[in-house]
Amino acid sequence: MPDIDMTVTADNGTSLAGTLTLPVGPGPHPAVLLLHGSGPLDRDGNSQKLPMNLGRPVAEALAARGIATLRYDRRGSGANPGDWRAAGFTDNRKDAAAAVRALAGRADVHADAIGVIGHSEGSLHAMALAARTDVRAVVMLAGFANLGEEAFRWQGRSIVASMPAFFRLLRRPLAGLGSRALARVKKTRTDVARVAGAKVNARWMREMLVHDTRDDLAVSAAAILAVTGDKDLQVNPDDLKEIARLVPGGAETHRIDDLTHILRRDSGRPTLNSYRRLLREPVDPGLLDLVAEWLSRHLTAVAGEAPAEGRSASS
Repeated sequence: MPDIDMTVTADNGTSLAGTLTLPVGPGPHPAVLLLHGSGPLDRDGNSQKLPMNLGRPVAEALAARGIATLRYDRRGSGANPGDWRAAGFTDNRKDAAAAVRALAGRADVHADAIGVIGHSEGSLHAMALAARTDVRAVVMLAGFANLGEEAFRWQGRSIVASMPAFFRLLRRPLAGLGSRALARVKKTRTDVARVAGAKVNARWMREMLVHDTRDDLAVSAAAILAVTGDKDLQVNPDDLKEIARLVPGGAETHRIDDLTHILRRDSGRPTLNSYRRLLREPVDPGLLDLVAEWLSRHLTAVAGEAPAEGRSASS
């Protein structure tokens, strides 16, 4: 399972360092682009505070099924210079589209058998790629079907509800603070701004808040697999029903018991404080098997059309 250094050149000339993991054997191979969540994440989905360690297990699971995987460092993260806060939501989407083009241009990749896996923010860009490019299959891990601001507010309510009773009693004052912070962000005009004393990625937030994923889902031309954990605090699992309804021809959806937003299972009451403990464990192996098997069915038959059963809906 060889790893190759691969650089993605963004539309504005920015170089994004990455890794292409190839399966054993001659190509061209089906290939998948892996897109991570928000923040200063490297190619494996890691930041200093939260090491997701998602890239390597995904690449290994797909290579075992004959599928290559590309993942790259976000702007201002990993091996890439710059300030990650200055990158916009639309910049990240355009970078993902550039990565798909880079994959399609390689001799060792089958250009007609490219898929995308997106987690959290990455799932939103995966939806956009499904609507605007020729990718064949898209996996959305913890994606939402809503306006960005509504999803953001749902996340805030969900996190407060998971806190100890004292904080739950303060939910209305906390909601007020959140609303004032959002109002402040909306008034900013710079890429980076200070809100409540903290330096934030203001342009990213402005663009994310007005982004409606339902527009992309409604015109998706790719086969779709959507997976959200039943204990996800950051994305509403009920959105799976809306995803299946919106995607032309339906989507395959899975609401996985005990799965959290960070793709580990938690048998207890989910809280943000549990993340560090859960991240000591590997990515849920059942999830990896589900994703790898589904992508194998949709990408390995590279000579013809995607399987007819690929667009059926289930819950």
